[in-house]
Amino acid sequence: MKLKVVLICLLTIGFLSSCNSKKKVVHSKHKIQPTEKKAVASVEKSAPTEKAIETKSIATSTIEYINTYKDEAMKEMREFKIPASIKLAQGIIESSSGNSDLTKRSNNHFGIKCHKGWEGEHTLHDDDEKGECFRVYKDPLISFRDHSLFLTTRSRYANLFKLKDGDYVGWAQGLSEAGYATDRRYPAKLIGLIEKYDLHKYDAEVLGIPFKKVENMSLAQHIVVKGDTLYNISKRYGLSVEELKKINALASNEISIGQELNVTK
Repeated sequence: MKLKVVLICLLTIGFLSSCNSKKKVVHSKHKIQPTEKKAVASVEKSAPTEKAIETKSIATSTIEYINTYKDEAMKEMREFKIPASIKLAQGIIESSSGNSDLTKRSNNHFGIKCHKGWEGEHTLHDDDEKGECFRVYKDPLISFRDHSLFLTTRSRYANLFKLKDGDYVGWAQGLSEAGYATDRRYPAKLIGLIEKYDLHKYDAEVLGIPFKKVENMSLAQHIVVKGDTLYNISKRYGLSVEELKKINALASNEISIGQELNVTK
């Protein structure tokens, strides 16, 4: 009888041990609470990312662009004699009033390419050709200074500095003739912007002379000089000879030195 009880006890212990060994180990998953989710998101957000170029706030309109950079343009005019009106107009065109993709990435407000000898940072951008090299600046104001140095250190722009102070029309034409831009309408665009927004008032402020508003802002003009023909004038402003004649109500191709021709369609 005792032996029977002992056997039953041994069998019971063995059975219980066998059941325990078959139990699966369950790993509990820690459920992230709302506060913990915020902490995780915060860490992920602060994780190191590719270093971006530090930029000042980009102007969202031409008026804001002018108000942002007019003082710098006048400062550069005082030092380098480049009309503030021209610098602002070029900046507006080349940077799309600070909103172009290239300008946002590089602080390059004048579309200056790397050129031989540039040792600073650069970026690639599609322009006249695919993947061209453009200069990168840490601050927009460095771009304004480099634009001044770019024009004053290249012999092809030397004649521009012989013009009468504040002669934005001469500068607009001279920049095109020197090959600053490939757009044949570049001079007319510069002049149109200057007269539309009265940018030449900043030239007058630097020169300490009264500002004279251009009444007919819709038309840019070209003053005929020795050697001019309707053909070369039309090419300079991106017009055909017939368009130039029609704009100026000319019955023939004859023009005279000193004659004023409208060159805006």
